[in-house]
Amino acid sequence: MTSYTLRTVSPAKTRAEAVAIGVFQGPDGVVPAPGADEVADAFGRRLRGLLATLGATGKAGEVVRVPTGGTIASPLLLVVGLGKAGADPESSPTPDAVRRAAGAVARTGLNATSVALCLPAGTPELIRAVTEGHLLGGYSFTRYKSAREDRPVAEVIVASPIARRREAIDAFARARILAEAVNAARDWVNTPPGDLTPPAFAEAVVTAADEVDAVSATVFDADQLADLGCGGILAVGQGSAAPPRLVELAYSPADPVAHLALVGKGITFDSGGLTLKPGQSMTTMKSDMAGAAAVVQATLAIARLGLPVQVSAYAPMAENMVSGSALKPGDVVVHYGGRTTEAQNMDAEGRLVLADALVRATEVEPDVIIDVATLTGAMVVALGEEITGVLGSEEVVQAVLAAAESAGELMWPMPIPEIMDERIRSSKVADLAQTDWIRWGAGLYAAAFLREFTAGLPWAHLDIAGPSYRSSSPSGHLPAGGTGAAVATLVDYARALAAPR
Repeated sequence: MTSYTLRTVSPAKTRAEAVAIGVFQGPDGVVPAPGADEVADAFGRRLRGLLATLGATGKAGEVVRVPTGGTIASPLLLVVGLGKAGADPESSPTPDAVRRAAGAVARTGLNATSVALCLPAGTPELIRAVTEGHLLGGYSFTRYKSAREDRPVAEVIVASPIARRREAIDAFARARILAEAVNAARDWVNTPPGDLTPPAFAEAVVTAADEVDAVSATVFDADQLADLGCGGILAVGQGSAAPPRLVELAYSPADPVAHLALVGKGITFDSGGLTLKPGQSMTTMKSDMAGAAAVVQATLAIARLGLPVQVSAYAPMAENMVSGSALKPGDVVVHYGGRTTEAQNMDAEGRLVLADALVRATEVEPDVIIDVATLTGAMVVALGEEITGVLGSEEVVQAVLAAAESAGELMWPMPIPEIMDERIRSSKVADLAQTDWIRWGAGLYAAAFLREFTAGLPWAHLDIAGPSYRSSSPSGHLPAGGTGAAVATLVDYARALAAPR
């Protein structure tokens, strides 16, 4: 188990087995960043030439190892790139750059028992970035590995000149809680779908909720969902041997200043149903429950942080499989609340389960609803694999984007054009058409469909189909596999709701 401490330490004098400092990418070579001054002074003029010889450029994410030979107390110096220097090289880098740099350090694979992170950390925001970056960058999913080859660092020191201030201590503690939540969401996303069926996922959520004060969990099984009339969840899950579930969490602080409802798509595996996906497209479909993982872990983090925001969270869970009992094109789904949908594309199942849960959320009369879902490949086409699309009520969308910026997550606003209202009502036999098979604007269509179930309340939809799962190599604080996308943004959104106005 790695211990993390926040201290005021000298980078040149600390006896940690490794010391990490940051450098910028300057026009004439690397430029020491705040926190690196003592080390730069100890090496003197030798440092620039030494780093040039080792090929250091200061580009973001670059880590260069420098044996110190006794020049400083630590035997190993890690020089971490922060990217291009701004107009004033002595100014602090952005929290995003620091978060990525700390993540790169965590993945270096040090054979050391202790490391001092002497990266720029002169503000609470930068302390948060260093702490989160290292905790998130050091994440690995090893549950199914028979043996681990790497040896985790026993002690990590986050060095900061303001380490003794209350705001610094609070930022450090909050960062650890948030990183734990993100990593827990990653664990769920990375778990094989045969082991994380809807019943197993529901049980895991209840177990996690039981460990957090002021959070209660309620699970509805298939029979109870039928009694409620949650036809969307039942329809998607009816082709699977693993029955669907709906998990509802409630966090009730003593004196809440706002009420936030969170809804997350929990398709534990998506074969596409009778609209079968190509084989290669199924390889990452264990991640189709990343929205549910995000809203659950965000709720638990909000509770652990003690934020005065009431949270009602809804995680509809189903497995979209192929069988003789599977939902068929042309079937009509009767959702919770009585609205009907004509189903045409069995691979557009997420909106069917979310519809039931969204109506459930409206009944508790929250101030705002946010749903998170790996909903459409169309959003990946539009924005790429690293950016979340945000759609919905203008004021909520803008607040989500502000939270994403402070959380270090990439999100972009997308519209819901009026023409979508006509398209979603194109069914000849039901209230709504699940899809009209028009490729163009399919992500916008899906959001317009979901809006029909929000009762006109302030609402935002986060389509995390791209950033929820990283098939490429790790980068910065982001690992390969499940990323925990949207957890930090949801927590920062709740934090903003709780802030004095």
